[in-house]
Amino acid sequence: MINKKVRLLSVLIACVMLLAACGGAANNGANKKAEGQTASSESGGTKILRTNNKSEPGSLDPAIIKGTHESFVVYHAFEGLMRYDENDKLVPAQAESYEVSDDGMTYTFKLRDGLKWSNGDPLTAKDFEYAWKRVIDPKLASDYSFQITTYVKGAEEYYNGKGSIDDVGIKALDDKTLEVQLKAPTPYFLDITAFYTLLPVNEKVVSANPDWAKDPQSTEFVSNGAFKITEWNHKENIKMVKNDNYVDADKVKLDGLQFDLLEDNNTAYQKYEGGEYDVLVSPAPAVTAKAVQSKDPELQMGKDLGVYYFEFNTTKKPFNNVNVRKALSMALDRKTIVEKIAQGGQMPAEGIIPYGLNDDAKKDFREANGNLITEDKAKAKELLEKGLKEEGMTMDDLKNCTLSYNTDEAHKKIAQALQEMWKQNLGVELNLENMEFQVLLDNRKAGNFEIARSGWMGDYKDPMTMLDLFMTDNPQNNSRWSNKEFDALLKKASSTGDQKVRMDSMKAAEKIMMEEMPVIPVYFYTQPRLQKPNVTGVYKPLLAYPRFIYADIEAK
Repeated sequence: MINKKVRLLSVLIACVMLLAACGGAANNGANKKAEGQTASSESGGTKILRTNNKSEPGSLDPAIIKGTHESFVVYHAFEGLMRYDENDKLVPAQAESYEVSDDGMTYTFKLRDGLKWSNGDPLTAKDFEYAWKRVIDPKLASDYSFQITTYVKGAEEYYNGKGSIDDVGIKALDDKTLEVQLKAPTPYFLDITAFYTLLPVNEKVVSANPDWAKDPQSTEFVSNGAFKITEWNHKENIKMVKNDNYVDADKVKLDGLQFDLLEDNNTAYQKYEGGEYDVLVSPAPAVTAKAVQSKDPELQMGKDLGVYYFEFNTTKKPFNNVNVRKALSMALDRKTIVEKIAQGGQMPAEGIIPYGLNDDAKKDFREANGNLITEDKAKAKELLEKGLKEEGMTMDDLKNCTLSYNTDEAHKKIAQALQEMWKQNLGVELNLENMEFQVLLDNRKAGNFEIARSGWMGDYKDPMTMLDLFMTDNPQNNSRWSNKEFDALLKKASSTGDQKVRMDSMKAAEKIMMEEMPVIPVYFYTQPRLQKPNVTGVYKPLLAYPRFIYADIEAK
């Protein structure tokens, strides 16, 4: 037993030392620039804010993107009817105002005057109607089609081939008026209109070139946000310039943005330290830990509504067995993972729903539903033996199983810690495999995995945003887990405006999910970033990456 504890401690210490070495490498760089010199100082007087984006996007089309590595860019190129402002308050954006019917079933949006696309075309309510109906076109196969089919009248029937597009409750009454009819009262529908799937697209551009969003250099990338994309140098960077046709262009102080597509945390930190980046998002854990300890004024600790987890492919043995899944979850030490490896102020997960969302009694939903995560090594051993026996398998069969994660030093160390904890506490030996993030996303969607690293950031401020992706028919349900009672509870919550009924249903649904454990919640996210002292106006909504719309780079 002593040797096992020493071995685990050694692995954890090695993780921290390696991360510290990576973070410290930049401090010894021979080409480090003078303090205060930033990327913008190389741009001939123009203000180009440069930052990192950890992965190559699969697309920049709002209707089909599915991750923060894509939305980080897209939210700067497009704007929806609503958005979150600098105080994280939901406010009208492309909309000037809205009205909600007394029964909560009809929303009427009035658009602002003079809206234009980046190419000068008028932007009208018809663009929103086209964009939203495009999302639910079965031929597009949008992973986020459920954000409309779940709520909008007639949308699900059309998507499933049982209804007409003309019966979908999305209609431009005139150039400035959009009417949306819902199936049931949805208290968070306004939040959904700020989500990237419901951003508008230009029908003329999309119809002319179905690949319009894959390569901006082959066609003009037309958008309606504060910036427009001018270059996408794949695996290298994405460049944007100020959109003079943006409705609030007079408030935009930057001339442009550059997102480097860079997975390596060490290189990214070197660029920040060398003055090549003005902002560094999600630095390596050891870098964040050092900044926390030294009270570095450049460290900004952003709040997040998200959970870091590992998902099982519940169609593959032995992970189809609930006892095996629960055993692997129970054998983890989340506190050690958070404090010794992640090191970014994260909280050990207590369920799938993080802190920060209120229930009907205005109490934090997480606190009200309690800690649903159990850590018990002895019980884990019993459950694993029972589960393997039920599947006619032995411990040796697990040696052929693999945990997949995307290339990133922090993900690697966490995966290694899980591997060692399972080996020490259960005698389980699993393989590890790393890959590019987009490849991991594609493999998870195709079911080409056994256990895979994952994470989920809330799309809107309601507990449903963390639960509905695990419904049986949700395209995002990579685990393939299905539970009729869980589905029924969420459908009940979605069919009423009674907040107590909604919250009680979702609390019961979360308990069912955590009892069956199709995923292993590890911790609740935070999002640290490093930001140069002369960069101002950056803000981070709870539900998204930092926004640079009103940022500025002040002269030194």
